Amino acid sequence: QARLEESGGGLVQAGGSLRLSCTGSGRTFSSDGMSWFRQAPGKGREFVAGISWSGGVTHYADSVKGRFTISRDNAKNTMYLQMNSLKPEDTAVYYCAADAFSQGIATMGTTYEYWGQGTQVTVSS
Repeated sequence: QARLEESGGGLVQAGGSLRLSCTGSGRTFSSDGMSWFRQAPGKGREFVAGISWSGGVTHYADSVKGRFTISRDNAKNTMYLQMNSLKPEDTAVYYCAADAFSQGIATMGTTYEYWGQGTQVTVSS
């Protein structure tokens, strides 16, 4: 059974950094467009960053542009999110997602067929 699993979340002070990983199993995700989403308490899920199948195209939400970097290693079936200069408003559960029907980037969560279980990121002020 194909699945995605996130890791790397935790508690960090404002201004700090974290690196999230999303590892796939059960199938190769190397041809899929993939993205990171997040959901803060009491808020809806929002797009954070996306990457095309080859890694050649990336797209970021304005709120994280310049601070977060998305990347992938298809040989390892893994996607990453490097998060720098973290702010308390970045506190959320972060999810990775894969779109088996597109090699590009979609910002709508309903597009994605595969989701991880989420990893908590908490940024203290």
